[in-house]
Amino acid sequence: MFGCFGADQSMKDGPDIARIAALIGDPARSNILTALMSGKALTATELASEAGISAPTVSGHVRKLMDGGLIVGCNQGRHRYFQLAGSNVANLLEVIMGFAASQGHLRTRPGPRDPALRAARICYRHLAGKAGVRMYESLLARAFLVLDEDALSLTPQGESFLLSLGVDLTALSKKQPPHCRNCLDWSERRYHLGGPLSRSLMDFIFQEGWATQLPHSRTIQFTQTGQKAFERMFPL
Repeated sequence: MFGCFGADQSMKDGPDIARIAALIGDPARSNILTALMSGKALTATELASEAGISAPTVSGHVRKLMDGGLIVGCNQGRHRYFQLAGSNVANLLEVIMGFAASQGHLRTRPGPRDPALRAARICYRHLAGKAGVRMYESLLARAFLVLDEDALSLTPQGESFLLSLGVDLTALSKKQPPHCRNCLDWSERRYHLGGPLSRSLMDFIFQEGWATQLPHSRTIQFTQTGQKAFERMFPL
């Protein structure tokens, strides 16, 4: 008969998810990680401001996150910058954020800046929010992407579409797969597009001058002309 594991019978082998969960679960550290989801490298002072903690306190949190492999640091001139350790960390955070939202675990009621974040924001170099969901659903509706169970793949029609935008498919194919994947959008509770393909489309939007990322924010702001061009490019 199998019984429940007691405290002295807990499994000792395998990945230590408790350590990672504890690192992410601290409110100050979760704010630091959320700030770095913008894809930008930030200084300790900027991270302290984002986390709502003092500059002396942030160094301890940053050190723990680095020891846990969640963020990395680099020196540039007189400053030291920090960023997420890679797309796998961003993917992990995105899944947690989506799950938390789906379970109703939301923070205090959104403030004045949040409507802009819900409309369009950057999520570790790809487009999220209403705009990101629109792009994802448009690509699926036109069979540029196909969804088989939970796996996304690019169709020949999709390849032609990307080539027409000037996306380098050869460079894209060299990226570590999957090249495109579902990301549950925490504000829309629907999927947006993640992965290298989504980053290529985000680069295209910036290069065309349709939108810019607001300073010190994850908000993506479309120009009036850019919004119309985006909606024509990704019709529903």
